[in-house]
Amino acid sequence: MTARVTKLSPTWCPGCGNFAILGAIKAALDQLGLEPHQAAFVYDVGCSGNMADFVFAYGFHALHGRGLPPAAGIKLANHNLKVFVIIGDGGGYGEGVSHLLSLARGNHDVTVLVHDNFLYSLTTGQKSPTTPKGQVTPSTPAGVIDEPFNPLATALTNSAAFVARGFAGDIPHLTKLLVAGVKHRGFSLIDILQPCPTYNKSRPYAWYREHIEYLDKIAHDPADLEAALKLSLRTDRLPIGIFYRVPRTPWHENFTLLKTGILADSAIDKIDLTSVLDEFK
Repeated sequence: MTARVTKLSPTWCPGCGNFAILGAIKAALDQLGLEPHQAAFVYDVGCSGNMADFVFAYGFHALHGRGLPPAAGIKLANHNLKVFVIIGDGGGYGEGVSHLLSLARGNHDVTVLVHDNFLYSLTTGQKSPTTPKGQVTPSTPAGVIDEPFNPLATALTNSAAFVARGFAGDIPHLTKLLVAGVKHRGFSLIDILQPCPTYNKSRPYAWYREHIEYLDKIAHDPADLEAALKLSLRTDRLPIGIFYRVPRTPWHENFTLLKTGILADSAIDKIDLTSVLDEFK
């Protein structure tokens, strides 16, 4: 079996949910049978971005909140690759939320794993878009004033074809979601509830286990958009599983050029730009 991780040891805080997410990624790559040269990971800035040192596959470290555009470009350049985005709730739902909506609406064939710990933990726990209203953080000493951003409802109302939520404390279940997201032809958003024992002590693993609810235990139909949206708006419980999944043509399959071969394999010296250059004369 090909190694899925490098020889470097993770440097996250003890108990960080990133350890479990890395374990789920490793298990998912095993189950999918993907070799290192068949997968590309784009890492955003943040605690989750440290994973760039630990996953043995193609990797690109993007700017903060800018992880999704390079992922779309990588998929177009070599559409045979399975492309992943590793990003936090700050980068994904804050600085990069416009990219998230654009890729969802276009159905770009990338799998986005959002490490959602409800904070900007790398910079000592400031509030993020998903921080609950009223929570005290270093940047909100009197409590958060804003209502929290709802990533699942936002994705569902912006044509995302695969929307799921997992929990870092259940690696087997999270692994199943990752495998399903990768196998889905098109955009896949997996919001991962990730405990941060250093800066978000109000939500330890035990708190999540008391509040999560498995969708596969309540007979939810992932093809039912209205039901998925209703579940995404729940505040009394945190449903985890596949909220919504429907077949839809991926963005890159709309181009004839990509049907004839891989763009990365095209010989640049054989491309005739004469007609294009003539337009500028």
